[in-house]
Amino acid sequence: MKFTLSWLKDHLETDAMLAEITERLTMIGLEVEHVDDKAALKPFVIAKVLTAVQHPDADRLRVLTVDIGSGSTIQVVCGAPNARAGLIGAFAAPGAYVPGIDTTLSIGKIRGVESHGMMCSERELQLSDEHSGIIDLPADAPVGASFAAYAHLDDPVIEINLTPNRPDCTSIHGIARDLAAAGLGRLKAGAIEPVAGKGACPVKVTIEAPDLCPGFALRLVGGVKNGPSPKWMQQRLIAIGLRPINALVDITNYLTFDRGRPLHVFDAAKVKGNLVVRRAREGEKVLALDGREYTLTPRMCAIADDSGVESIAGVMGGEHSGCDENTKDVLIESALWDPMATARTGRDLGVITDARYRFERGVDPEFMVPGIELATRMVMELCGGSPSDTEVVGYAGPPNKTVSFPVAEVKRLTGLDVPAGESLSILDRLGFKSHGKGGVVDVDVPSWRPDVDGKADLVEEVMRIHGVNKIPFEPMVSHDAVNGRILTTLQLRTRAARRALAVRGMMEAITWSFIPARHAALFGGGKPELRLANPIAADMSDMRPSLLPGLLAAAQRNADRGFADVALFEVSGSYEGDTPQAQRRAAAGVRRGTAKLEGSGRNWAGNAQAVGVFDAKADALAALEAAGAPVDKLQVEAGGPNWYHPGRSGTIKLGPKNVLGTFGEFHPKTLEELDVDGPVCGFEVFIDAVPEPKQKATRTKPRLDLSAFQAVKRDFAFVVDRTVEAGSLVRAAAAADRKLVTGVSVFDVFEGASIGEGKKSIAIEVAIQPVERTLTDEDFEALAGRIVENVKKQTGGVLRG
Repeated sequence: MKFTLSWLKDHLETDAMLAEITERLTMIGLEVEHVDDKAALKPFVIAKVLTAVQHPDADRLRVLTVDIGSGSTIQVVCGAPNARAGLIGAFAAPGAYVPGIDTTLSIGKIRGVESHGMMCSERELQLSDEHSGIIDLPADAPVGASFAAYAHLDDPVIEINLTPNRPDCTSIHGIARDLAAAGLGRLKAGAIEPVAGKGACPVKVTIEAPDLCPGFALRLVGGVKNGPSPKWMQQRLIAIGLRPINALVDITNYLTFDRGRPLHVFDAAKVKGNLVVRRAREGEKVLALDGREYTLTPRMCAIADDSGVESIAGVMGGEHSGCDENTKDVLIESALWDPMATARTGRDLGVITDARYRFERGVDPEFMVPGIELATRMVMELCGGSPSDTEVVGYAGPPNKTVSFPVAEVKRLTGLDVPAGESLSILDRLGFKSHGKGGVVDVDVPSWRPDVDGKADLVEEVMRIHGVNKIPFEPMVSHDAVNGRILTTLQLRTRAARRALAVRGMMEAITWSFIPARHAALFGGGKPELRLANPIAADMSDMRPSLLPGLLAAAQRNADRGFADVALFEVSGSYEGDTPQAQRRAAAGVRRGTAKLEGSGRNWAGNAQAVGVFDAKADALAALEAAGAPVDKLQVEAGGPNWYHPGRSGTIKLGPKNVLGTFGEFHPKTLEELDVDGPVCGFEVFIDAVPEPKQKATRTKPRLDLSAFQAVKRDFAFVVDRTVEAGSLVRAAAAADRKLVTGVSVFDVFEGASIGEGKKSIAIEVAIQPVERTLTDEDFEALAGRIVENVKKQTGGVLRG
């Protein structure tokens, strides 16, 4: 939000200096982002051309003798066709920076003649696009004076950063109200006298979509003469970054910033029949004022006449019915538009305008009619004309909002000891109306403050006006004892999982919680309950059912930029239930190319192998182990969700029903749908599904179950059917004697003609830990027999000869 200092003082009677105003704005919550004090125009002075003679070596150049009020003359070479003796204009001396040509001047020779400065055009000073000649000032312009001060171009421009909950401060009048309440002057009267009309408005309005348009005011001003707006208005609009167009359009832009009331003007001669406010029809098109054609949908609101859509409601008007220098009769529109519908329309069409910015935050409904009265008065003053009566349709007024305000809440919530009388005075100065006595007061909320709903909002108003800087500093209380655990189990697991995956060489990524609908459907989502009603973009329409789509997209973006071997992970929330509140805390990761744990790319031993299912499995188990899962008790089953390759994926379970995660190489169709290429594997584990650990004793006790006897390892090779999983063989071997067998691992799998058709050999290493005594050869033979027998019984495997 930009405004000039003089514009602010149109609404605020104050003697405060610029620095004091900007400091107070920030202190009351209207943070000042930038102040342009127009220092760039300070070097330019008013100068008079005394003589103008033809350049000796150039037909289009003149050599000027210029008086800048210093008592001596300066020679300037100028090519402007209007350069002549007696002309008074703006002069830039050597060393001055000319913003319009992005050049710092110096003394130089032009065709052999020295030039000691420059007479400037309006475009060179960025005042307008005019560059057919140098600036020509009136004969009474004071030579030697500052050009910026003379032309009122030294008016500082203030830019503030508004939070979305302050629609009242999208107007300069609203900003002045806040400053006046903070004691920095007096708010000038903002009352608007109605303009008497002559007869009914000939154009009628019908509202067919009252949910999108709760009020519409329309007025005809006939016999106007539309031309350029006055210089003072143009200068203010240019100062805040707007381009003056003509008086009628400039008035609407001016009032948008001055009073926060967006308006629109139609050329009445171009409007066919009456106006209808309705939902747009599917595929309807309109050529807007920015010269672009937009295709509308029934979710959007439009203003139409008998010939079609004339305006995109709350966003932008149409080119067809726009006002130009030929406009004789003008229709002024002041309406109310649903904030959500306006925001959705703007996002769907990709249009950002000053009107949308205000309507999607909520304009003051009570200023709809006064706004059209003020616009009518300005049109009559600048363009002449005769107004009709105002046609007001659909407006029923805002509901009265009263908040019960316990005054003592100011002290409790902020620590500020503000007397009750001062608290109520602050609210009154801000436009609130308090009534009642005692500790609890009823406060009526003004129509321009839709953000105030409860007592905490009123406390905030008192706090920011009284002074946030007056909140006393309180040191942190130091406890004598060590504090108990602060983080929850889930928070601790999240930290541990992040560290474990980072140690494995993966980089943490933070991806959007919203993904395209087709991506959500690929990963088991796409539920209507998880589809956003008002997405910020078309490709961010659904809450993500998995972290993997975002990570895959991030990996591909890196690959597209030359970083093909990437390993990314994220620990965050995913959404699988029927409501957005049904979140799961997941840890997920992807590896692409040759981004394996042991390194990637080229080395002396040859190129590294591509990532695969076992890399994803190792990552998944590492994350679960860090989160406290009992890794030794987990079961890994072949196969996973359909976004993985069916023969190169797995599911990790704790018991028959508790699924802790999945891993694998991604299905080619999944990668194709996501436009991802290259070898990619990934995993996703649910750290919130890991059972809570049992409470442990606070005092550490020595372990008494450590064996004093030497551990022994024995190898076995079994021939089994090709369909038998290695995991089932491992479980069978471990179950032969759970007291002595402490570990079983696979170290070789072999298939070949020597094994037999449909057979394979699985070699395992069995760790044996004696507990009570040293085992004899007979003991080992007996244990080996039990292992062989158990494997044969459960898997059909036989010991390989």
